[in-house]
Amino acid sequence: MMQIKVITTKDGSKSLYLPEMNETYHSKFGAKTESEHVFIQAGYRYISKSEIRILEIGFGTGLNVLLSLLEQTLNPKKIYYETLEKYQLPDAIIKDINKFEDEQLSTLFNQIHKAPWNKNVTINQNFILHKKHVDLQQYKSTTKFNLIYFDAFAPNKQPEMWTLEIFQKMYDALTENGVLVTYSAKGSVRRTMQAAGFTVERIQGPPGKREMLRAIKK
Repeated sequence: MMQIKVITTKDGSKSLYLPEMNETYHSKFGAKTESEHVFIQAGYRYISKSEIRILEIGFGTGLNVLLSLLEQTLNPKKIYYETLEKYQLPDAIIKDINKFEDEQLSTLFNQIHKAPWNKNVTINQNFILHKKHVDLQQYKSTTKFNLIYFDAFAPNKQPEMWTLEIFQKMYDALTENGVLVTYSAKGSVRRTMQAAGFTVERIQGPPGKREMLRAIKK
């Protein structure tokens, strides 16, 4: 496992920095702010269905799961949430980033991370979490998803995650009118998504980024 450093981003939320890759898990302008904008506002709230299946590419710190759980209390949906991660974080790092002042957030965060891998876990009566320890290239699923949180490392840091083959797999994993959201706005990423069959739109990005991408399987 490469060296990992816990950092505090501009909005006060924690993220991780990998010196070997010179890459952070989230935006330095705000980990929570970025995830709320990209995945909750542009993804979760965009889906009008009352029952949705979410696929997350990159479990990481578990922040997107936590924010989806919090959003569920405000915008109730019945959720099956499947999240993929090749590199699990050490317990010491997880403990170090669990610095929430709100006791409820801390409890939920622990519940998410203590949930066993590779099985369905009931977080609440309307939220099923399935954490899969798997490489995306080897991942196979018969489940069709309504929404994909595509949260891999940046294309220049992890180019194998942003290929035509990967986005064709994402396209096939979605239901008709299913949605994929990502923080990236690179022209090459947009064109690759289009080549895979997606209809892609540029929308306003989170702080520090002018744009992001939302792709729809029409």
